[in-house]
Amino acid sequence: MPGETAGTRTRSDWTLATSYSLGFLTLVSAFNYLDRSLLGLALPAIKAEMHVSDTALGFVSGFAFLLFYSLLAIPIGWVADRSNRRNIVAFGFAFWSLMTLLTGWVANIWQLALARFLMGAGESCGLPPSSSMISDLFRKERRPLALSVFGTANSIALIAFYPVLGWIGQRYGWQAMFQAAGAAGLVFAVVFLATVREPARTSRAREAKPEFESLLAGLGQLLRLRSYLALVATAMLMGLNVFAASIWIPTFLQRVHGLSLAEVASTIGPIRGVFGIAGVLLGGFAIDRLIRRNGRWRITIPAIACLLLGPVEVVFLLADPSWLWLAAYAASAFLTLVHQGPVFALVLEVVPARLRALAVATLLLCSALLGQAVGPLLVGMANDALAPALGPQAIRYSLLIIAVTAMLAGVAILLAGRWIEDDLEPAIRP
Repeated sequence: MPGETAGTRTRSDWTLATSYSLGFLTLVSAFNYLDRSLLGLALPAIKAEMHVSDTALGFVSGFAFLLFYSLLAIPIGWVADRSNRRNIVAFGFAFWSLMTLLTGWVANIWQLALARFLMGAGESCGLPPSSSMISDLFRKERRPLALSVFGTANSIALIAFYPVLGWIGQRYGWQAMFQAAGAAGLVFAVVFLATVREPARTSRAREAKPEFESLLAGLGQLLRLRSYLALVATAMLMGLNVFAASIWIPTFLQRVHGLSLAEVASTIGPIRGVFGIAGVLLGGFAIDRLIRRNGRWRITIPAIACLLLGPVEVVFLLADPSWLWLAAYAASAFLTLVHQGPVFALVLEVVPARLRALAVATLLLCSALLGQAVGPLLVGMANDALAPALGPQAIRYSLLIIAVTAMLAGVAILLAGRWIEDDLEPAIRP
């Protein structure tokens, strides 16, 4: 807390104030995930209404959203390392919620693309400053668990919001889903600004740094860290996996297994949410306990989760019996986000404290442009290419790309583990 030095700090991390801040940041992140992925739930209805190809839908779902999201993430991260992070998060939350609200009134694919562009600009204000805030709320030893809690945001969105919005979409149309989500986000943005405080930056005093460090100089220092580059590769590969799945799996379930929009939202969404939370939290708790004996567990657990995820997703995509693909879907939900908290904790550990938000923003840029933007588009293009021969079944083979990227991500985490000790400088890594 203010006035304490890193060397003398003996406070408990999990106080009412830190827990409230972490909880609200997690809620903001849940809306971040919800608003960007809600389009996946609406794609079949939008395709029927606007008469566009899967390639066009993949472009709007991925590239249109992520262009501004990724390009603005780095300058916003640089600003967040030097200014009030709480205000940046609140402004971004309000702006992307407004764009979500306006999505409910688009009339054609071009208006939808514009709304996605602007939504991405707002959402770029979310993760980098939030991660930096959490790094100052919790000590290094507690960050994997805190960031794992933060990582439950995706699952919270699926459990708490997807069923309600799916019911709204089934009853009142896909536009009403966006209107309801955007209006709720605007209200929470005001509450966040009024009740969450900017945490003190507790670790900067230990770093020797110039009075002013340019953006390019900061990026140059990050790119010299091999372990950081391996973690960026992990984020790119898993970004492709997670985002392509979130956009296209609802369509896969409707085309291949005949589920309705409401069934996807009320059944499949909560299954992924419940098992996703279980995987994120159990992974975080396991690392929190095991690293006290051996620090290598912070590498081993997320690597194993990614390596197992690939075969599980193959079973989910290719199985026909409902009990088998449902079981594989639950298992994939359990494994998918185990890596998230540990990867962000490793990034915050290996980079200098003054570059934390910039490091997260750079990771997001690479993940967005080379992972998330490409994933939905590749699947959409593969759908259109395979559809003449395979019809509705084409999507189950197009989605096999997510299994490959998951296993490659596991390899990247193991490489980061080989290099991280050489890159660490204990004197300046809180």
